[in-house]
Amino acid sequence: MADQRASLQGFLIFHSFGGGTGSGFTSLLMEHLSVNYGKKSKLEFSIYPAPQVSTAVVEPYNSILTTHTTLEHSDYAFMVDSEAIYHLS
Repeated sequence: MADQRASLQGFLIFHSFGGGTGSGFTSLLMEHLSVNYGKKSKLEFSIYPAPQVSTAVVEPYNSILTTHTTLEHSDYAFMVDSEAIYHLS
């Protein structure tokens, strides 16, 4: 679909740093977007895991690996701590 658009401005990506699909698949997606659409903007809205409200043991590992990809392939990253969202409700 993106190839069919004449005035594609960029991509908005919403994901979690702690989840397997949210972190692993998004890292792969960001790499592919950088290769195929290098000059297009990539904006990330991410939820970063907090140890106080952790739901999985592997969240710290997933977040460390995803952080590297975010630094390398994202143009703008807006991060929200999961504990801050927890206190909103």
